[in-house]
Amino acid sequence: MKNLFKPSAISLAVLVSASASHAAQTIEEVTVTSDFRPSQLQTIPASLTVMTEEVIQARAAQHIEDIINLAPNVNYASGSSRARYFQIRGIGERSQFAQPINPSVGFLIDEIDFSGVGTAATMFDVAQVEVLRGPQGTRYGANALAGLINVRTKAPTEELEASIEATAADYDTYSLAAAVSGPLVKDTLLGRIAVQRYESDGFIDNTFLNKDDTNNRDEDTVRAKLRWLASDDVTVDMTALYVDIDNGYDAFSLDNDRKTRSDEPGQDTQRTAALGVELDWSVSDAMRLEALASYAESDLEYNYDEDWTYVGFTDDICQPDWSFCEYSSTDSYDRDRDNYSVELRLLSDEAGKILNGSTDWVVGIYHTAKDEDLFRESTYSGTLNSAYETENIAVYGQLDIALSDKLTLITGLRFEQWEADYADSTDLVIDTDEDLWGGKIALDYQMNDQHLVYGSFSRGYKAGGVNTDGSLPDNQRSFDTEFLWNLEGGVKSLWLDNTLSSRIAVFYAQREDQQVKGSFEVPRIPGPGSDFIDYVDNAGEGENYGVEAELDWQFSEQLQLFANVGILETEIDEYITPDGEDKSGRDQAHAPNYQFAIGGEYAFNQHWYIRGEVEGKDKFYFSDRHDEQSDAYELLNARIGYRADNWSVALWGRNLLDEDYQNRGFGFANDPRDDYSTGGYYQLGEPRMVGATLNWNL
Repeated sequence: MKNLFKPSAISLAVLVSASASHAAQTIEEVTVTSDFRPSQLQTIPASLTVMTEEVIQARAAQHIEDIINLAPNVNYASGSSRARYFQIRGIGERSQFAQPINPSVGFLIDEIDFSGVGTAATMFDVAQVEVLRGPQGTRYGANALAGLINVRTKAPTEELEASIEATAADYDTYSLAAAVSGPLVKDTLLGRIAVQRYESDGFIDNTFLNKDDTNNRDEDTVRAKLRWLASDDVTVDMTALYVDIDNGYDAFSLDNDRKTRSDEPGQDTQRTAALGVELDWSVSDAMRLEALASYAESDLEYNYDEDWTYVGFTDDICQPDWSFCEYSSTDSYDRDRDNYSVELRLLSDEAGKILNGSTDWVVGIYHTAKDEDLFRESTYSGTLNSAYETENIAVYGQLDIALSDKLTLITGLRFEQWEADYADSTDLVIDTDEDLWGGKIALDYQMNDQHLVYGSFSRGYKAGGVNTDGSLPDNQRSFDTEFLWNLEGGVKSLWLDNTLSSRIAVFYAQREDQQVKGSFEVPRIPGPGSDFIDYVDNAGEGENYGVEAELDWQFSEQLQLFANVGILETEIDEYITPDGEDKSGRDQAHAPNYQFAIGGEYAFNQHWYIRGEVEGKDKFYFSDRHDEQSDAYELLNARIGYRADNWSVALWGRNLLDEDYQNRGFGFANDPRDDYSTGGYYQLGEPRMVGATLNWNL
């Protein structure tokens, strides 16, 4: 059932108009939770973006990929049914096949680590998403070389509340969700439960199988939260999460369109059960103890039709001088991943400040372990069993020293011991043991209540790892740790009687022993097509620098405007690939030179409103191995709705002009019609999607 909604030219013109909310004429304060202490967005001396519940609802976002483009200098790679891998300021992984990876971008959901498995990031009942740009060497360590994405879901409430949300949209898309929150035991125990079911046929037509749901989305999320108010001084929060993602994966076409010919469409599934506990204990009027523990167990299956066609596809085009006309193969990766973490930290309260009462302090210890078992089964590459185990133990501390009423010096340091053990069925065994450190020095100057100026110098790190393919030479079976030195300065301001907020940051980052993902393309002998030998190598250095700017303007009681812009320049220095190609001086992969999102929301009265926005992105390389690039693009999104006291309804649209754009690409030989010449192949992003959402609140 395609094109469930077909907006007329008149309604489309209305949707493009600027828009607005019922907010007061001052900018609403936003609290950030991902630092050691909750702080206001305008007072944190760092570049970060917060996407609130209102933004998530305005986009009708089912998954984080529907909103992540609002964050300047943040990109994502698909190559899967959902955005799973993220890049911040041009740094981050783009895929995972047989080799284990250590993520460059951390990803947390309620303090539970989902780094590298972002498919679980469904957005129902989420309070806000925080994106921290730059190395988080003190707070988060090895998994946050480039930055961190922190998802916070809604907390239990002291009063009873309930909500139901129903959505219908193009491509047979349906969603039904409900949440209930309130007291379970008066003044002692609060609870919340949220459940969502989401289905969509996806936007691919498989012309060989005559199906329109081979790239479908079938996603269930169940989340339960408890808040135990054990005493006036002790609070315990518990989160239990179950995510069942059972999506199809049939995304690539020989013609780079949305019509595939696969006879064995793939799958992209994730089943995760996770538990997190957070303790907050006010030990005295001098200090607090925070304790965090989490455990997550995930079963991930990723497989695809490697030839993208069917047996017999070349019957009418095969030439007599061809030794082979076609091949048929699949590739499958089944991963079991278990990870747990425990963290204890002490934080000063007002009476516990040191150095004559001028200095807040934090000290902590952190331990985490991850076990990842892989079974790979490939038509041409055979089978592979591997086990990858990592363990981290870290100690850290931070001092916030008030040098004056306006000037604060922040110093943080983290020392981390990293151990990794890898073994597989080819008898490859690699054990590594490293001592790593990171941290930051920052100065922030609060000129007055409206203006903050800051500068920081920080160091992040990402541990080395292993390359699993047995055909690689011994000196390429492992790669070294990468370090990132980051210099940043910024200004955060409130203007026009606090109706306009601005956040501007400039940064320069030097990558030392930059980890570069690549692969050898090896022609199959005998047989057509190519095999790939994936590897990670160390380039000499890399440079990343640019600007990030965000503006929020409550222009009037009716009209609210926003603009987010990122400018990014990147370069690979002193790198020659193992097959002899010099990549020095080229842009890094998945690092567009600009990104932007601008828009607004307008309230006609207390009930009717309209919102419109445009987001855009420059072209970028898909890989450091080949020269295939995306197209630059601009997307138009809009929403028109009606709000009543306890219910609302909205008609929304994403990519209203139906632009074609690419979010993943490869350069290799796979088309028998041109005798397997090397070409570019792309996974297309979401086409025009129009839907309606109904909300009811108790």
